[in-house]
Amino acid sequence: MSEGTASGGDKPKYTSQSVPDPGVRALFAQDARWQAWLDVEAALAQAEAELAMIPQAAAAEIAAKARLELLDRSRIEAGLKRTGHPLVPLVWELARICGGGAGGYVHWGATTQNIVQTGDLLLLRKTHAIFLRQLAAILAAMGALATRTHDAALPGRTHGQHAVPLTFGFKVAVWIDELCRHVERLRAAERRVFVAMLGGAAGTFASFGAQGPAVQARMGALLGMQPMAVPARTVLDHLAEYVCLLGLLSSTASKIGHEVYTLMKQEFGEVEEPVPEGAVGSSTMPQKRNPRFSQDIMAAAARIKAVVPLALEAMQVEHEADRGRALMMREAVRLACEAMGDILARLDLMIDGLTVDTARMRRNLELSGGLILAEALMLALGAHIGRQEAHDVIYEAAQAAATTGAPFRQLLTADARVTRHLDAEQIGRLLDPAAYTGLCSPLALAQAQRARETAAALRAQP
Repeated sequence: MSEGTASGGDKPKYTSQSVPDPGVRALFAQDARWQAWLDVEAALAQAEAELAMIPQAAAAEIAAKARLELLDRSRIEAGLKRTGHPLVPLVWELARICGGGAGGYVHWGATTQNIVQTGDLLLLRKTHAIFLRQLAAILAAMGALATRTHDAALPGRTHGQHAVPLTFGFKVAVWIDELCRHVERLRAAERRVFVAMLGGAAGTFASFGAQGPAVQARMGALLGMQPMAVPARTVLDHLAEYVCLLGLLSSTASKIGHEVYTLMKQEFGEVEEPVPEGAVGSSTMPQKRNPRFSQDIMAAAARIKAVVPLALEAMQVEHEADRGRALMMREAVRLACEAMGDILARLDLMIDGLTVDTARMRRNLELSGGLILAEALMLALGAHIGRQEAHDVIYEAAQAAATTGAPFRQLLTADARVTRHLDAEQIGRLLDPAAYTGLCSPLALAQAQRARETAAALRAQP
């Protein structure tokens, strides 16, 4: 008998054609970047006006006109072709449409990286919010799955071999535990990662004078960001940290994907990820019900882990600025974020629609003819004759069963060293795998509650 997980009613419907787009790629598109940079220019002007560095009227005009739809795209694109500079044509166009002489105060005292890096971090913060929402949905689905399978016994496997029985809910509890720590890491990194940068040409505040730190702090406040302690253009460790955190998260997702991929093999048959009606697994083998989500997750995770070294390399900026390193970091962040959005979208759908075959799990527990309970028998016997001697006795029976094919139970009941202390009924009870799953059930239920609470906390965030 199979136990299937119910599909979340509020999740987008998955078909064989597509997986819902979480919206990350749109945040790394050119228009999104331009608007984010304009938002920083507006906040800069407002901060400077509040500190009497530029006229209030100029700041108000700049803020009113710092909207991409008001700018002439053809002028910006022509400027990009002519200058090869990512920001200057945008600044020119903003200055052009600002009336009353306000255009002369656009970008006052700032350098390109101040605007671009801060603007990109605004977009990364939105991306981060998407990831947290995705993790909330995944944890909610895992909480439900752990609850339903808290006592669903199956073989625990170490080194690829049967070890002791456990429950599928315990496996899910492990996933929840890791994902909750990733949530903690991501939340803890927010104050370090999402910071405003405004130090001028070399990060010295020379173009702002003594008011430089105050301007940076106010600009950051307007953008909902803390200011950098030292706004040097060589400081990229916070961006590298974020890529590394995504690398860690991707490894956990890949581990989960690989577990599902493995357990979905016919030789195991314990779970199956969602296979939508009409999905074709092979052009030549009609029977194929291939895993898709798990393979997508593992492939995308490999891409993220491959860009972690790129982010670490990008930290090594020469002197006071290095455009090449900044470009490397921007690309590492983009690649990691786009892949992470894909991973979490698939992990959500995979967990929410996972089918668990408890009958097959039980049959798999019986594959070794009771050998999976050798530890339980050893400990029960050891209470009478000592652990080491009991280990030797059970070892002999287990190895004989494995090499001769003789039933393990029969070998035990024929051994006087065993039956002197354990009768046939006791041996039978000790060979029940469901009776030797330890604290799997309470651990699964505890982590299910933790998953629900963490998901609720994430959803409560603005």
